[in-house]
Amino acid sequence: MQSIPNLAAEVTNLSRLYGSFAALKRVSCTFESGGFHVLLGPNGAGKSTLLRTLAGLITPTSGTVKTLGGTPFNERHRMAYMSHAPMLYEELTAMENLRYFLRLQNPGATCDCVGSPEMALRAVGIDPFLTRPVSQFSQGMRQRVSMARALVSDPELLLLDEPFSNMDVTGAKELVTLLLDFRTWPLAGGRKRTVIVTTHQFELVQHAADSVIHMRHGSIVTPEAEAAA
Repeated sequence: MQSIPNLAAEVTNLSRLYGSFAALKRVSCTFESGGFHVLLGPNGAGKSTLLRTLAGLITPTSGTVKTLGGTPFNERHRMAYMSHAPMLYEELTAMENLRYFLRLQNPGATCDCVGSPEMALRAVGIDPFLTRPVSQFSQGMRQRVSMARALVSDPELLLLDEPFSNMDVTGAKELVTLLLDFRTWPLAGGRKRTVIVTTHQFELVQHAADSVIHMRHGSIVTPEAEAAA
């Protein structure tokens, strides 16, 4: 199958097996560059598995995956992935967490030269100079710091797994607004930023979504089938 131009990601006949269990079953879909794309479905639908495959964290059992014109492994430096769990170091402050992860992404760097941790934290509504360790943050604040960690690497493709978990409605709406704004941040060469998000809270992203992929039991289904299930 020939790649369609202007795609941030393309999945063809993708399957992922765990023993006899099929987390993904011959899934095929595309995500246009510059879009806000939603993977929608209940727990166990295969959304997270598909997102982790796009991020290069899971190897397909069969089928092909392309991100930003190449393989997820080769293009991982142009992507950022935010997991369902915050995955932060509890004993560090928010600023220390972001600086640490930046250094991991850029071994040998002597400065925070890829992005600004301060700006990333301010973008998600966190005071960058808070001296409290993350262990003293609310779940919603931890989720915001996790988002800042994804943004600080200045990704072209942003992959978010249930980013609205543990957030109140106001905080979740603010996050959607931030993600829409994120797509307008300039990139070299006129490239476009793309967001792919998994959620079961469609009401939060309905107005923002450029495309919606409904999933159930590891397969893509029609909206009518999803509503009837």
